[in-house]
Amino acid sequence: MAYRVINFNPGPSALPLDVLMKVQEELLDYRGTGMSVMESSHRSPEYDEINEQAMLLAKELMGLGDDYHVIFVGGGASTQFAYIPLNFMHGGKAGAYIDTGTWSTKAIKEAKIIGDMHLAASSKDAEYRFIPKQKDIDLPNDAAYLHITTNNTIKGTQYHYIPETGGIPLIADMSSDILSRRMDFNKFDFFYAGAQKNLGPSGVTLVVIKEHMLSKIKDGLPTMIDYRTHCEKKSLFNTPPAFGVYVMKLVLEWIKDRGGLDAVEDVNRQKKDAVYEVMDEHSDYFKGTAEKDSRSWMNVTMRLPNEDLEKKFIAEGKEAGFIGLKGHRSVGGIRVSLYNAVTLEGAQRVAEFMENFKSKN
Repeated sequence: MAYRVINFNPGPSALPLDVLMKVQEELLDYRGTGMSVMESSHRSPEYDEINEQAMLLAKELMGLGDDYHVIFVGGGASTQFAYIPLNFMHGGKAGAYIDTGTWSTKAIKEAKIIGDMHLAASSKDAEYRFIPKQKDIDLPNDAAYLHITTNNTIKGTQYHYIPETGGIPLIADMSSDILSRRMDFNKFDFFYAGAQKNLGPSGVTLVVIKEHMLSKIKDGLPTMIDYRTHCEKKSLFNTPPAFGVYVMKLVLEWIKDRGGLDAVEDVNRQKKDAVYEVMDEHSDYFKGTAEKDSRSWMNVTMRLPNEDLEKKFIAEGKEAGFIGLKGHRSVGGIRVSLYNAVTLEGAQRVAEFMENFKSKN
């Protein structure tokens, strides 16, 4: 087998090895068609099966019923930042947002361009070190929706509760922690995720919409921006990101075969515990950037005593086969991303590396 590093890249990130091997096996000849999925018509029965199975698997793993639509679109989560207010923020109703870091800030920026935006809560004044608590959320009773970002890749924070909205639609960007643990997805009216963290390759975005939200969409929108277009045509109004949907289907099958979200959560819990235990044992050396009750399971962020040590840590980590340990360019430091495809052994090995690095430096 080809040489493989331990991939802690924050996105595009690791894909399950079993999935990559299946893609390799089917790449040139998908199920006797004599061609790749990349070459197949999106109107073919072969792709129709892929599309249907991906939708059904997503619903099954998330415990969603027929009152939810699952669609696959391009443009990444960043495109949804604009499409959401364009569809739902009208009639004098403001979109409410909780600001917990870079990606929610970008969503807020787009909402401000389109209409009225209400800031329901923020941790900006504390450098986004925590997730605001329920009691701190100021939500108008006539808001069009409340938008949250469930996991913050750059700041290393994550929601460990689902906000109560009193009937206001709850919308979430779940790009970096979707299907990483058990969650009551039925509490969300709309959520979305770029695939490149936990679901598949970059280029396809999963969008899940509860049926009642379709009646809230503004009339007169351009066809491709209107979510009803994609729901009615089951993502096939235009040529979809077909190869990305195919790989996503394989990843969803991989999650199901492992035992679903119960099993995935169990492994992810052990992974994050392995790294955080070293941080807590040497908290004067590995200084976490998130408050403990807001720590992310997916992105462990920390600073070392100085930047020279951080550079050395990253360089020696690369020599040891660990890729992607450098923190985001906007904040620096160290980031260990523990998405679903990162193995428990990989997390344990980087934790051991941290112990050894500290003892020598």
